[in-house]
Amino acid sequence: MKNDLEPSLILRAYESIIRHGTQTERGKIYQGVEAYSDYDGYNVYLKSNGVELSVGFHNTYHFNYEQSHNKDSFIAKIALLAK
Repeated sequence: MKNDLEPSLILRAYESIIRHGTQTERGKIYQGVEAYSDYDGYNVYLKSNGVELSVGFHNTYHFNYEQSHNKDSFIAKIALLAK
């Protein structure tokens, strides 16, 4: 399996959303990407336009999506948010 993203990039994007975002029911949203974590903070989630990315313990991650073009645009958003 090819690695699409570096875990550190994902976590920088998550921190950016949490820092600058607007409160939602689950977490915060910033520039169209929602970020939230589970109750213990071991797993974090990023969600936008039909794509959900979960990052777990030991920096493992998993994408859930139906259309690959949505995944591609999601990855581009995450990269911008991580800067």
